Amino acid sequence: MDNSKVVVNKENQKLKQILATAQDLFFRYGIRRVTVEEICRTAGVSKMTFYKYFKNKIDLVKKLMEKIYDQAMAEYRQIMDKPIPYVQKIEETIQWKLEQQKNISQEFIKDYLSSDNEELLRFFHQKRDEMLKEILDDYSKAQEEGDIRQDLKPEFILYLLNKLTEFYQDESLLKMYGSPRELTKEVLNFFFYGILVR
Repeated sequence: MDNSKVVVNKENQKLKQILATAQDLFFRYGIRRVTVEEICRTAGVSKMTFYKYFKNKIDLVKKLMEKIYDQAMAEYRQIMDKPIPYVQKIEETIQWKLEQQKNISQEFIKDYLSSDNEELLRFFHQKRDEMLKEILDDYSKAQEEGDIRQDLKPEFILYLLNKLTEFYQDESLLKMYGSPRELTKEVLNFFFYGILVR
């Protein structure tokens, strides 16, 4: 085997290890509480290796979330492209969303959505807008096909979806639920079953 391939493979393993460790720690404890040192120690890599791949912790969060968003959108697209009735697509989307949130703590969601870091907030808004545009296109198509009420503006649906992220920043609302996953289930069921044609 070529030695350069061995080195590249080893480097890719270190990068994957850092990303996997960061995801586990961030999802458990939130972004603020986790340090670069803790990530390196848990991943079994040096800080020098960390800084070879990432400028700082925020850069790591962005790259990790980019990976998560890309994977999420690919999975969402798979569901929406299935040749099944729209109601079934919505049900699968709800189950998929709940599965995604199984291991995410309230601390992570709060830290991510209400970060005081401008760079991270811009990134979040950009990714959210990209996702919501694709979702809006799907809702418009579903409306044209008669699956969503004609008297609803797709832009209103998009506006509501944007507002849903604020729910995760409302301490009194979060206290009503045992986890972000429970809140998501309640919100999605209320939201989707309020717009479907019956």
